[in-house]
Amino acid sequence: MNQSALAAAGLYAGLNALILLWLTMATALVRRRHMVVIGDGGVAHLRRTMRGHANAIENIPVMLVLLGFAAALGAPVLAIHLLGAAFTVGRTLHAWHFSHAEAAQWQRATGFGLSVLTLGAATLGVLGHALLLL
Repeated sequence: MNQSALAAAGLYAGLNALILLWLTMATALVRRRHMVVIGDGGVAHLRRTMRGHANAIENIPVMLVLLGFAAALGAPVLAIHLLGAAFTVGRTLHAWHFSHAEAAQWQRATGFGLSVLTLGAATLGVLGHALLLL
């Protein structure tokens, strides 16, 4: 197993965990500001922040699993860095868009696009590597 590739996957795991922490804190701050303990309390900004957090929870773990498997299956460290960096930039833009009450639509679109593109590429890469090694 390529230790550098595994270390790169670990780097993006850590960076994306920071994004999740940021979204957790953003959600908590909006909850506290509007005194909402459960649900969204009908607060549009809270609903928006919660949706951004939920979207990150839906996507980040899958990508991190794929990066870990790619590293374990022998993917080049450059591939891990390209996929991991693009995904992390995408998730950061997406989180920025959803953590603010109002934000430019390009942030959401670019963040979504980078996330889906890299998730798809990582999926195909892991499937390809796995099938070749069977």
